Amino acid sequence: MMPLGSLVDNRGGPRYVHAFPIRAEWDTSDGVHIVAEGETENVGPEGTLVHLQRELPPVGGRVNLLVMDDKGEKLSVIAEVLRIERNPSRPQAALQLLGENDEWRGLVWEEAGIKMAEADEDYSEDDF
Repeated sequence: MMPLGSLVDNRGGPRYVHAFPIRAEWDTSDGVHIVAEGETENVGPEGTLVHLQRELPPVGGRVNLLVMDDKGEKLSVIAEVLRIERNPSRPQAALQLLGENDEWRGLVWEEAGIKMAEADEDYSEDDF
């Protein structure tokens, strides 16, 4: 039996704004291994927009993305770079997950939704 969500467009599902600490690793065209630290800007069911402090991976390239939490490594996934934003103050890369992403949805995407809802509740209590 097919799961109910499988007929929906793959890009379906809201994007949640939450900053998970991340580490992205990739090899440049001349074989140099890059390790970049940063954080997620927003998280979707199939990918994420990330902010990296310095280097950006090449569009069309593959990155090994480690999502971290308080206890260390939370999840490691492989993603393809869809586009990059060379904003000098906040360089960003849009990443699309490759392969199976049930863990991503459970550990990262759904948690980002919970964290965003909690943050929204915190903000609304400060309203006049």
